[in-house]
Amino acid sequence: METADRQQTSVHIRWMIRRDMPAVLEIEEASFEFPWSEEEFINCLRQRHCIGMVAEVGGEVAGFMVYELHRHRLQLINFAVSPKFRRQGVGSAMVEKLISKLSLDRRNRILLEVRETNLPAQLFFRSMNFRATAVLRDYYEDTTEDAYVMQYRYTPRPQEMAEDGDFQQRLAG
Repeated sequence: METADRQQTSVHIRWMIRRDMPAVLEIEEASFEFPWSEEEFINCLRQRHCIGMVAEVGGEVAGFMVYELHRHRLQLINFAVSPKFRRQGVGSAMVEKLISKLSLDRRNRILLEVRETNLPAQLFFRSMNFRATAVLRDYYEDTTEDAYVMQYRYTPRPQEMAEDGDFQQRLAG
């Protein structure tokens, strides 16, 4: 996956709305052997801590992500890019959007599970600095497949470290 080969596409990421559902379901069907149904999406998104976002390219839904807000982490529970828009920076833009929501003092990591047979997803998330941290044996209800838990840990920027040090110095002094 050479970044020099990858086209850079202008990606707009926004909240998922009801009229996005047909495109989201089409991407879901094209991406997964055991896709979520519309009912599963709706039930999830009705939960207060569940967020859906779509990535648009030229006004067309090119990808989506569904994640949960937890006290100290974001849990990515569904993520897919349309085959038509893969390797054009859409997935990277969505992950970067999630990473931008992390902070040192609040939610400081992103977790996800990926099927052991989904090598493209493993390699993609690894390229985005996620690391496999655990194996969940016989994780999926639809198969006996294991899942890898992958995690991205927030690392503060130098200015945040300086600001944090200033704050601690003021507390101490």
